[in-house]
Amino acid sequence: MNLKAIAKRVHKIAPSVKVEEHRGCVRLTGELDSWDAIYRCGVAAVSGKSLGVLNDIRLKGFVEEMKKPSLRDRALEGKRPDVLIVGGGIMGCALARELSRLDISVLLIEKANDVGTGASSRNDGCIHPGIDLHRGQLKLHYVLRGNAMYEGLCKELGCDFERWAQTFMFSTKWERYIIAPLMLLKGKLLGVPDMSFKTPAEMRELEPHPPKWLTGAVYMASAGVVSPYKVTIALAENAIENGAEVSLNTVAEGMELKDGRIVSVRTNRGTVYPKIVVNAAGAYSDVIAEMAGDRTFTIHPRKGTDLILDKKKAYYALSSFARSYFAPLPPEAREESHAAVGHTKGGGVMRTVDGNILVGPNAVEQPYREDTSTSLSDVMSIIRKQKVAAEELSAADVITYFSGVRAATYEEDFVVRKGIFTENVIETAGIQSPGITAAPAIACDVRDWVKEMLGAKDKKDFDPVRKHTPRLAGLSPKEREEYIRRDPAYGEIVCRCEEVSKGEIIDALDSPLKVCTVDGIKRRVRPGMGRCQGGFCSPLVVKIIAEHEGMREEDVLKGDEGSFILYGDTKKGGEADK
Repeated sequence: MNLKAIAKRVHKIAPSVKVEEHRGCVRLTGELDSWDAIYRCGVAAVSGKSLGVLNDIRLKGFVEEMKKPSLRDRALEGKRPDVLIVGGGIMGCALARELSRLDISVLLIEKANDVGTGASSRNDGCIHPGIDLHRGQLKLHYVLRGNAMYEGLCKELGCDFERWAQTFMFSTKWERYIIAPLMLLKGKLLGVPDMSFKTPAEMRELEPHPPKWLTGAVYMASAGVVSPYKVTIALAENAIENGAEVSLNTVAEGMELKDGRIVSVRTNRGTVYPKIVVNAAGAYSDVIAEMAGDRTFTIHPRKGTDLILDKKKAYYALSSFARSYFAPLPPEAREESHAAVGHTKGGGVMRTVDGNILVGPNAVEQPYREDTSTSLSDVMSIIRKQKVAAEELSAADVITYFSGVRAATYEEDFVVRKGIFTENVIETAGIQSPGITAAPAIACDVRDWVKEMLGAKDKKDFDPVRKHTPRLAGLSPKEREEYIRRDPAYGEIVCRCEEVSKGEIIDALDSPLKVCTVDGIKRRVRPGMGRCQGGFCSPLVVKIIAEHEGMREEDVLKGDEGSFILYGDTKKGGEADK
């Protein structure tokens, strides 16, 4: 690598930063008072001839402590799994399922009280076609493979999947005649299937309300959409059904290394002695890689906010595809777009697999790995920007909004490899967008590596089909009647907005990975995801959880540890305060 050239680029931004080579990586050290400057230094340090960027520049006065569970016990003390997976997002859960195909023991640890609570539940669920990627990227390699796997995967898991296209729309003739052919050529070179050009007339046949400025669109039929948190949960449940173990509220606190190998992993629930560790820790994957003595990358958190609209507004946007566009932004939206730094596809407007309209996201670099706060200014700037693609957008139609933190590397690519400096670690890091698409394909490669490293054999009784109750709201009246005949609880509607029955909630509480919180049930069967956002059904959900688990209603959590909904004498078990 040309360290002098890299240092020259970095010092144009921050002359005080030290630039050095460290085990084949470019390492940056020092202290700055601007996160934007730290981020830009990391980007400037990227070199195709280095293993990666270690951006260890400190932000003056900044401290962020990892959210850790208060639970401390010895439930895992002395366990010796063949494979320990650190992280329970879609990457970790896809790994657990694929590894459960082998005749080995698999343990997944997740520091939250459920799987898929981070970026895996805070994204649009888009199954990307890959047009925005580049040749040579791991992203492209895994996205093309993962995209092709999703229809069969969701059928096995019992998750909804729709092959809804993406469109990239143009507003001028020069874009139609110059950019569109270039996009189609790029797609052909990248191997993106089923791309075509659509005229305004052809688009009107697909979409009743296209933008008035439309001059044409590139149509990508291979795109799709899923519920990302439901797929994550389904992967974990199927892994458990096939013998994998999932330990929630469990955080990796340190590792013991000897002779280039991980000997043990210390957790809040005891010390574990795995043969192989797979790093799938998302925003903290560089921290885990550092523990493992194998770090060649840095995660810089990138926050994005999405808006969810009322299902009643679905008529005006998207019959069967997602919109992004190449069109002039209004002046105020242009200014806001420049303020949101970082790589982004620009967001768009799309229909979710559950029938809502999703708008966004934006992209803002931040130092916080776990800050998922939202702001009114972000919401309004997203609406102003996306009204270009969907003129009918209105803040009055927004029923909720959320933010997620993407685990981006400075190279803007995935890190999927065997350990370089540590023999028995495998890295699956930097799995940001389009990570939902890529995760199943990445998991297949890791399975093959583990199989080779351990000399493992395939499990003869692996069952890829997850046992589950289908969503009753999507069944025919005759099918629903049959469920109600077997159990009247399926006829007791708890959430009217989403038509969720008590029977479905009880099934979620009897599932292989039950999580007895309001948000845990919400992610599994959708009570509280409608227009009223749980205003009417949440008390009923609390009551059902309490009755099923034999606990007091005031002890039922909304989500994270300490998120009590009802308050009383929770420690002594007395009557709730009136």
